[in-house]
Amino acid sequence: MTARKLASEFLGTLLLVATVVGSGIMAETLSGDNAGVALLANAIATGAILYVLITMLGPESGAHFNPVVTLVFLLRRDMSVLLALAFIAAQVVGGLGGSVVAHAMFDLDLVQSSGRVRSGSAQWLSEGVATFALVFTIIGTLRARPEVVPTAVALVITAGYWFTASTSFANPAVTIARAITDTFSGISPPDVPAFVASQIVGGVVAWVVAERIFGWRATSGEEASLAP
Repeated sequence: MTARKLASEFLGTLLLVATVVGSGIMAETLSGDNAGVALLANAIATGAILYVLITMLGPESGAHFNPVVTLVFLLRRDMSVLLALAFIAAQVVGGLGGSVVAHAMFDLDLVQSSGRVRSGSAQWLSEGVATFALVFTIIGTLRARPEVVPTAVALVITAGYWFTASTSFANPAVTIARAITDTFSGISPPDVPAFVASQIVGGVVAWVVAERIFGWRATSGEEASLAP
């Protein structure tokens, strides 16, 4: 059972990152210098694959695909430390694999070093806000209408591409994976730690706020899942 969960987290994160990076490459190629069109295509593809992946793999692993989401479920005592660490490892490795697969599909160097600088207080705040919005959406929707979690997560990430200065990475595994692509969706490796730190802070704050607003704490009957 654990092996199936880890395989789901690995494969789900791989496909997510392959979509993010691959759609960014395709969008940049087709749109030329029109960054707005490229971003729109990137956002739509990411939202679409998130809906599919959460719907399909949620019953297997909970469809976290994100170390911050896993951390929040750990804080809620919905999963063990060892399982959480295994999830995070699967997500990071899967994300790196997703970048490699995307590069292979477009006949590019499989591993690159991104030169796209994403730094500064506005970017860091954006990542904190984006991750807050994602985690708060997950917790709130699980309580209110769990059957629409795939839709809600897909929509909040799609919106995040446009309302944040950072284009809403909101995911440490995806951030690390995007450091090895020197394409539209990349991020310079030196900028990764600040993004990841901002994401963790945003996710933890969302958990604390959600606990206060929804009064929703872990029970033995709850499962660490985004699936309806």
